[in-house]
Amino acid sequence: MKKILIKNANIVNEGKVFEGDVYIENDIIVEVADSISAKSQDVQVYDAEGKYLLPGVIDDQVHFREPGLTHKEDIEHGSKAAIAGGITSFIEMPNTIPQTTTIEKLEEKFAIAAEKAYANYSFMFGGTNDNLEEIKKVNPKTTAALKLFLGSSTGNMLVDDEKVLEQIFKHSPLLIAAHCEDEQTIKDNLAKYKEEFGDDIPIIYHPEIRSEEACYISSSRAVALAKKTGARLHVFHLSTAKELALFSNKKPLKDKKITAEVCIHHLWFNNEQYNEKGTHIKWNPAVKTKKDQEALFKALLDDKLDVIATDHAPHTKEEKNNVYTKAPSGGPLVQHALPAMLEFYHKGKISLEKIVEKMCHNPAILFEIEKRGYIKEGYKADLVLVDLNAPWTVQSDNILYKCGWSPFEKTTFRSRITHTFVNGKLVYKNFKVLGVRNAERLTFDRS
Repeated sequence: MKKILIKNANIVNEGKVFEGDVYIENDIIVEVADSISAKSQDVQVYDAEGKYLLPGVIDDQVHFREPGLTHKEDIEHGSKAAIAGGITSFIEMPNTIPQTTTIEKLEEKFAIAAEKAYANYSFMFGGTNDNLEEIKKVNPKTTAALKLFLGSSTGNMLVDDEKVLEQIFKHSPLLIAAHCEDEQTIKDNLAKYKEEFGDDIPIIYHPEIRSEEACYISSSRAVALAKKTGARLHVFHLSTAKELALFSNKKPLKDKKITAEVCIHHLWFNNEQYNEKGTHIKWNPAVKTKKDQEALFKALLDDKLDVIATDHAPHTKEEKNNVYTKAPSGGPLVQHALPAMLEFYHKGKISLEKIVEKMCHNPAILFEIEKRGYIKEGYKADLVLVDLNAPWTVQSDNILYKCGWSPFEKTTFRSRITHTFVNGKLVYKNFKVLGVRNAERLTFDRS
């Protein structure tokens, strides 16, 4: 039996920060108290004096590119970078090659993760214009959600048949997670800029092409359809102030039928940085204005936005350095998401308690994940120790992504993740992944 005692930590959990100890046996948190003594000599003790203990982050939106696109990223490298970033559980997207649009392909991905993942894992099933019958067969207790692309992104999984879409909303046994951008609006905008610039469109026009209007048309339709059918809808990566009117903070998260999230890059970057960062901050939906960025942050704090995610979606440097129309959208984020949010804490923009709520508690509530996302007795021991006063700089030799680059390169963060525990085992310590695989498939507490 593996026994661990974390002493003298500043524990951040359920809206409070308090000094205390956490005792773990095997993979379970057995006791949380002001002071716990080692009960036997075989207890491994970690003195966390001055450090903060957080629940492991649950990232509900990553693209680890396996199978089929593993020159950019794979489950092994992506999950190693995740645990280095304090992310102990991930939910991965279906736009791989082949796409995860049959139960057979879904189970193949679970088998890969069982062998290669360093963080706990689940996958989303992909919806298409012609797989409704397969969607109906997916087991909601073992699969995170149904992903719908209501605007095309990497991989052609656009669901644009209105009748099919309504049937999916009516009959999906799973929560529906949607990428919302209106395809026709984007096509029309792109044609206009291509006429002027050809393929080498200046990157500053990306938020004009994948515009506020494109986002709002699509997300408002999805919300209207969810209200009409009673579907459980979660809208991914909000990027505009205008869309926030579609979402409410009137109910606690567990009672909401329609929810939304924001990603790290839409909180950190805005369109004033395109000239410096170029296609390295080209995402779908696009990073937009400072006004949008500020509105998103305010909505996060007042609970119109429920979750912070990464949309970690790596491409190689060579791919990203292409001209506008050939440079794919997306970038790597799992290693630097929590340090970025902790930087906002240092700037006085958000509390530690709110960060934990949006990155740990709320994904667990939203997806009904069993026994994770909290520092509670009886829960899985997915834990992260953070030193808030240990500055470090992102540079090429400490980036763990397979693609080898980060939009945060040369950024100095004031907070460092010093230890990550997955299911009660230390898997990461002070910039070193320890080579310990202790990940499990996520399960869901759904009737």
